[in-house]
Amino acid sequence: MRLNILKYLFFLPMLATLLVACDDAVTYSEMKEKERDAVNRFVKENGIKVISYADFIANDTVTDVANNEFVEVDDVYMQILNNPKDAGDARKILPGDTRNMLVRYHEFNIMEGDTISSNRYMADADEMRVTNTDGSYSATFTSGVMASIYGNAVPTGWLTPLNYLYFTRMTANLAEVILIVPHSKGTVTASNQVYPCLYRISFQPENLYEFEEQQEELAAE
Repeated sequence: MRLNILKYLFFLPMLATLLVACDDAVTYSEMKEKERDAVNRFVKENGIKVISYADFIANDTVTDVANNEFVEVDDVYMQILNNPKDAGDARKILPGDTRNMLVRYHEFNIMEGDTISSNRYMADADEMRVTNTDGSYSATFTSGVMASIYGNAVPTGWLTPLNYLYFTRMTANLAEVILIVPHSKGTVTASNQVYPCLYRISFQPENLYEFEEQQEELAAE
């Protein structure tokens, strides 16, 4: 009997430690709730005005930057800073098209309030290869900072603006957006750790001559 009591006393601290560890564990649902709270707080503290998708379309896919407007599209909050649709060489990525894009970006962890990575002031932009398959976009990083940190997979949140943007090689008039991307549409790390990111991204096609050729081919069909 004495031996059994000693065994019980020996295992009691281990059981208490295990129970505390279970109490401290955060469920995925709780992590998502914290993420939503962080995004909502960020939107409020930064005076962001969220407009409906219907208003966005009715306004010719424009977000009023002066009024700090964002539109929510597929769980991504998007502000279009510049869309050079009136540029002489402006082109969209049409269905069946694949383009190499030079991208400059800044990545900010909304939950922690810290910059994660950026190439905005580096000599070389990141390179991204984008394909439009019947209006559905896919992309891979072929070189740059994002590829070196996260691998070749492009966050799906980065693809959200591509349906609405025109592209030009004029560096003073590049397509540029700000995105609030939830973990579910973010990098592998953001998905695993469940945190949202703010991105500022500009896009520049590597070669517009191919765009010209494609337009001529489509006109001839």
